[in-house]
Amino acid sequence: MPAKSQAQQKAAGAALSAKRGDTKKSELRGASKSMYESMSEKELEEFAETDRKDLPKKKSSH
Repeated sequence: MPAKSQAQQKAAGAALSAKRGDTKKSELRGASKSMYESMSEKELEEFAETDRKDLPKKKSSH
């Protein structure tokens, strides 16, 4: 499942980095911390690899 916004893609990238041990879990905040705890590495990869070019900065509330 691809990310729906640039913010979501960025948060998934941060969570994925922590899952892989590249960054500390304690450095995660907000959505990236939640994603780290609730998603598998494979799911995070799918979100993080989404091309940001055509994504809105933030997901609309609709």
